[in-house]
Amino acid sequence: MHESIIITPKYTIEIMVNFSLEGKVALVTGASYGIGFAIATGFAKAGAKIVFNDIKQELVDKGLAAYKELGIEAKGYVCDVTNEDQVNAMVAQIEQEVGPINILVNNAGIIKRIPMHEMTAAEFRQVIDIDLNGPFICSKAVIPTMMKLGGGKIINICSMMSELGRETVSAYAAAKGGLKMLTRNIASEYGQYNIQCNGIGPGYIATPQTAPLRERQPDGSRHPFDSFIVAKTPAERWGTPEDLMGPAVFLASEASDFVNGHVLYVDGGILAYIGKQPK
Repeated sequence: MHESIIITPKYTIEIMVNFSLEGKVALVTGASYGIGFAIATGFAKAGAKIVFNDIKQELVDKGLAAYKELGIEAKGYVCDVTNEDQVNAMVAQIEQEVGPINILVNNAGIIKRIPMHEMTAAEFRQVIDIDLNGPFICSKAVIPTMMKLGGGKIINICSMMSELGRETVSAYAAAKGGLKMLTRNIASEYGQYNIQCNGIGPGYIATPQTAPLRERQPDGSRHPFDSFIVAKTPAERWGTPEDLMGPAVFLASEASDFVNGHVLYVDGGILAYIGKQPK
């Protein structure tokens, strides 16, 4: 027989406080739009101070305007996540102007849809550089301060391609598979310092990056891949950037202090599903 558990209002309040990001500084890379922007917006609503970067000033300006429109006071920096000197300089500037970074989201990334036998080594390396080396560089830049502070949160934006392969995305799948293992290794190496490193694996999310896959055909019909994804997803829809807000806040907050080295797949159930039986 199980003992009854009484949930008091005080306990409920304490639980909600565990999800608060009040007073925390969150750096979300590549967060001018899309998934990164949505995650940063969720963090701001939970009380965090938002800083972000992008590769060009025009993208940073676009992001700043979008945050301002939502009433969010964010700071943006021009920085290439593959350039170690630039990343170190940005982190030092953030610490001086805003405060030490408590939360890092490695969101910046690219995808190239090219058949593997047609892809050049330079194109392959570019994807690996941004999608895998970038998170390594950014993580190692913030970890020393997190160690001094007695803890921190690193969230790597992985992918279903961390688990699955698909035609034309060999470089992306290789990078995201590597990012899953980098996530586990950071957790293994720095868990003793109360640093939690986890991943979020988005399903097919409606962003500018996936827009070509959702375009209507000349005859008005759905893109074949669009139809395929809707059929393969139990939720029967593409995800939205907003679907990632709650999971990200959880992994950035004290509520996840004993969660380390995991990838949380926010995919509408697609990885759990074998697909519909043909009619």
